[in-house]
Amino acid sequence: MATPTRAVEREARPRLTAGLILGRTPYYVSTGALAVIFLFPLLWSAVASVSPQAGSAQTEGFGFGNYRTLAGYQAGIGQYLLNSAFTSLLTVALTLICSFFGGYAFARFDFPGKNILFLSVLAILMVPYATLLIPLYVMLNAVGLQDSLVGLSLVLTLFQLPFSIFMMRISFESVPKEIEEAARVDGAGTFAALVRVLLPAVKPALITVGLFAFLAAWNDFIAPLILISSSDKLPLPLAIANLRQQVMGVIDYGATEAGVVVLALPCIVLFLLLQRHYVNGFMSGALKG
Repeated sequence: MATPTRAVEREARPRLTAGLILGRTPYYVSTGALAVIFLFPLLWSAVASVSPQAGSAQTEGFGFGNYRTLAGYQAGIGQYLLNSAFTSLLTVALTLICSFFGGYAFARFDFPGKNILFLSVLAILMVPYATLLIPLYVMLNAVGLQDSLVGLSLVLTLFQLPFSIFMMRISFESVPKEIEEAARVDGAGTFAALVRVLLPAVKPALITVGLFAFLAAWNDFIAPLILISSSDKLPLPLAIANLRQQVMGVIDYGATEAGVVVLALPCIVLFLLLQRHYVNGFMSGALKG
């Protein structure tokens, strides 16, 4: 038996007519063209990774020879995947914790210099990313975190925080204060009200922030290029870049294409799993903003 909500949705859904389909044709054509443009490079890499190529492990027929080359490259694809996973997950955890409490503080508390401090946080977005890496490299070296995945995660978190705090502040401001006050009247402390009442309300924004942080950390190339020097600590994007010139400058395109597919798969799976929350988080922020 259909639920009342689904019945209402069906009634609200417009009936397809020739005029409606004709009116939506430009939308379908433009979105379809954009989908082809964005998906074509990835589909090309997926096919090329299993296709025979000169100079690659897969020289005849279709197979996974290029993936075997990738698995045996230097420290191994497993080590590079672990490096990327550790860096990305630590960045996500630090970004979620800092942006959650930072956004709550900016949304709920009044203190001297609040707006100036918030604008200072947002100003980091205006600074070119690469210009800050050398000073950060010197600072990490001073505290013994140079050539460290933990140090790399701290730097990646720093660059994620301005946007994340901005988004969490908007999300907290969209929740009526009366709900939090009602929880306190019922005996909940500030931390309990924050965790039990506000956390579920801002969950879509948190998921969006976490997804953005993961994608940024997983795909980042410049920061590990500057901060990581040990070959066994390289994240996957740098390992793939090195793979392009593994023997006397000869590029192994097959193994490189296989690395591109391995690099892209976690991002695609994560986005497909969280796309509903991602859209809700962005829509709530856009409506409030």
